[in-house]
Amino acid sequence: MAQGGAAARGTAKVQDQGWAWMVLVAAVVLQGLTLGFPSCIGVFFTDLQHEFQATNSETSWFPSIMVAVLHAGPLCSILVKCFGCRFAVMMGGLLSSVGMVSSSFCKSLSQLYLTAGLITGLGSCFSFQAGVTALGYYFVRWRTLANAMASTGVSIGLTLWPLLSQYLLDEMGWRNTFLIFGGILLNCCVCGAVMRPVKFALGSLLQFSSTGEEPGRRAEEAQLSNGASSSHLKLQEQTRKITCFQVLQNYLAFDIFCQNKRYQIYTIGVTWMMMGFALPHVYLVPYAIQNGLEERRAALLISIIGFINIFIRPLTGLLSGQTIFTGRRIYLYSLAVLLCGLSNFICIISAEFSMLIFYCVILSIAMSGIGALTFQVLMDVVEMDRFSSALGLFTILESITLLIGPPLTATICSMNGTTCTVCHVIHRQNMLVAFLKVQKKSWMSLIGVADGQN
Repeated sequence: MAQGGAAARGTAKVQDQGWAWMVLVAAVVLQGLTLGFPSCIGVFFTDLQHEFQATNSETSWFPSIMVAVLHAGPLCSILVKCFGCRFAVMMGGLLSSVGMVSSSFCKSLSQLYLTAGLITGLGSCFSFQAGVTALGYYFVRWRTLANAMASTGVSIGLTLWPLLSQYLLDEMGWRNTFLIFGGILLNCCVCGAVMRPVKFALGSLLQFSSTGEEPGRRAEEAQLSNGASSSHLKLQEQTRKITCFQVLQNYLAFDIFCQNKRYQIYTIGVTWMMMGFALPHVYLVPYAIQNGLEERRAALLISIIGFINIFIRPLTGLLSGQTIFTGRRIYLYSLAVLLCGLSNFICIISAEFSMLIFYCVILSIAMSGIGALTFQVLMDVVEMDRFSSALGLFTILESITLLIGPPLTATICSMNGTTCTVCHVIHRQNMLVAFLKVQKKSWMSLIGVADGQN
């Protein structure tokens, strides 16, 4: 008991003070290096297209793969469970660096898919999600504030990456720029080194229970090796199947998806929305250049989106945390999705720089609301003891539509001869209609639950 109390006091000293704030700084840098990085890919879109003589659809697979793999949550969850957050963050930084350095030597787009797309995306996934997990261990009382402050790293990355990319592209070309990016992404390993493991009071108890299972397992193996019957072998095979099912249920909550209608409807709606959510980051810069805008000013558009995010995202988090919005965050989220869909009509009016700036301001406000509220609404829909597994399936389905969104848009553009703006509007209209249906069904389900309780 005395040892347990001492361990608990040691953990309390670590959380919410001291080194925890260094971990928060590391998390801010991590999110800027990982989640903010794909925003600069649109700067290289035209150069890559000319270099490899590729179509819009073929070139767009590169950022699509990177963003999709970045959201492959269960892979990171397994790595964190086996080796811890620090190892996962540092391994992710190493993979990201290797991917970008290798991409600077690519001779074809297919090689770019593998290096900068798959390897760098997977490394960013490990670093980002393990960093968020470590932040949750270091903060308890100030966890909401810490997550809100850490999310500003994404906005800072959105602001700085496009400007740096355009400068390096003009001075050195895309190959040398990717080589430099490989060195920059190695800083994820430094951030991972800061995230020292937190020792909890229950750590020894959990270790003891896990070792207590070993004698039973060894006894079973000894029994089988001494000539056990075939029924034992069948029982062992069934046990393995049940274990595999439990692992899938732990990381991919199919049972929640089938039983919880609110989670089911919300997941389908957000998954459909994500098909068009990343399109501005990929196609806004090429669209501006196509309409005669200077390359530096075109890259500035993405930076404007990130700069406004720095201020709006924390304000949205604070607003949604007010008691008046408890249980009603879905309405704020619907408003943000509505604004995000309608904002794309601005591009039809004019492609002048001033009008595109106005478009970026409105789009940034909407995207800040979506980014700040997506997981908060998910917490309202699912019980916290199953949140991690629900999040695993949620991110996997997101990654599928994030993967096919940009190539599908490019295919529609090439087939119909329309501009990227029209495809933006088409995707946003579909996104808006789908999400309005989601809200209608969720309201009906909530009314039905209330009536049942009464």
